[in-house]
Amino acid sequence: MAMTDPIADMLTRIRNAGMAKHPKMDMPSSNLKVAVATVLKDLGYIKNYKTISDDKQGVLRIYLKFDSDERHVIHEIKRASTPGRRLYVGKDEIPRVKNGLGCAILSTPKGVMDDVSARKAEVGGEVLCTVW
Repeated sequence: MAMTDPIADMLTRIRNAGMAKHPKMDMPSSNLKVAVATVLKDLGYIKNYKTISDDKQGVLRIYLKFDSDERHVIHEIKRASTPGRRLYVGKDEIPRVKNGLGCAILSTPKGVMDDVSARKAEVGGEVLCTVW
């Protein structure tokens, strides 16, 4: 059976693995998931990621990050745009997450980027998720 929302599945896997205190997690890979993982790594929400090739579509392995008290660094990760309700914003309407403490990840014409980079590049796009 085909999955209707692979990004929501990725975010749920990250959330569940963090609550279960797993050091790493695997999921089917795609270019969009790798781009989201790159943004999460650049923002410091995950340690690292790597893609493992196999005979099918490949595997994306994400290494999760925990603080000194063994709590997951990501407090909240939510899907903003869904297949049934896409959320597009202009360059002046990019949301601020937790008054700037969190970030929004956007899919823009210039690639997948966080809200701060999108404001600097003066581009809008689809709000994929919010992280705090």
